[in-house]
Formats: sequence, C-alpha cells, structure tokens
Amino acid sequence: MAKSTFVYATYIRTTPERLWAALTGPEFMKQYWFGMHCESQWTAGSPWKLVSDNGQVFDAGEILESEQPRRLVIRWQHQNKPEITAEGFSICTMELEPVEGVVKLTITHTIEREHSKLIDAVSGGWPKVLSNLKSLLETGSAVLKDPYPAGNGKAAQARA
Repeated sequence: MAKSTFVYATYIRTTPERLWAALTGPEFMKQYWFGMHCESQWTAGSPWKLVSDNGQVFDAGEILESEQPRRLVIRWQHQNKPEITAEGFSICTMELEPVEGVVKLTITHTIEREHSKLIDAVSGGWPKVLSNLKSLLETGSAVLKDPYPAGNGKAAQARA
C-alpha cells in the first residue's frame, strides 16, 4: 500500500533530557503549541491525546514506543474533521539525537494512504510548532502566537 510521509528535522541548542521534557510536559507544551497540550503517561501502550485549551480533543491514540530521552512513537487519529478522521491512524515518530552540543529532532509522520489530507495538514502545522519549540528552548519565547495569523489566506479554511 502507498503511504504519505512528512519528515522535518531541526537542530535545537539544548540537551536531550530538556527537549524530552518539553515534548512531554503539558504546561511547557502549551507555550509552543498554541495553547494545545498532550495528555499521556508517555509509556508504551498508554493512551495519548492532543487537547485544546478549551478541552476539545483534536487527536487521540496511543504510545507505541517510548525510549526516554531518545525516541517516541505515537499512533494517532484525527478527531474533528470527518474527512481526515476517515483516513485512519497515522504514526508519528520523534527521534532525538545529540550532535555536537545540540540535539537533532526529527519528526517523521506517516499514514498508509496516498495523498493524505492528514499529512497535508501536519506538513503545515509541524514547522510552526517546532519553530516555536526551538525558539522557546533557545531564547525563552515562542516566535508565533497564532498558527493562522490574520492575512493568511488559509486561516479561514484551517479554522473551519
């Protein structure tokens, strides 16, 4: 079966332990993920969900692998847009690798479906979330306050 894949890598001036804490700590996460946070025990087999600041669940699934502070694999399905929910579950792999005093974070997001609307969506979202994460860890503040700023032609479509 054909698959759709999105891969994003960034280098962050931090430690693997600090990056892992940022990826799994709900209060810190809200600062870079536009008020969203993940809820999980972060162990293999535990449930996982992405929740908005008003309590709405956007994505839900389970932790498939958790090797702190090196690798995290989450199987999830989108919950709000029926056309994306219908695509089924995706796999998101986060790999943290120390490289010359920084940490390389690689996100690989795949789904067993060609031309996936989910992968289209995450390919626009992950760069914003990870840019905020990198900036927050390195400077103490996020670069973007709104994932769909006014004047962006896709803002109304994305919020619908």
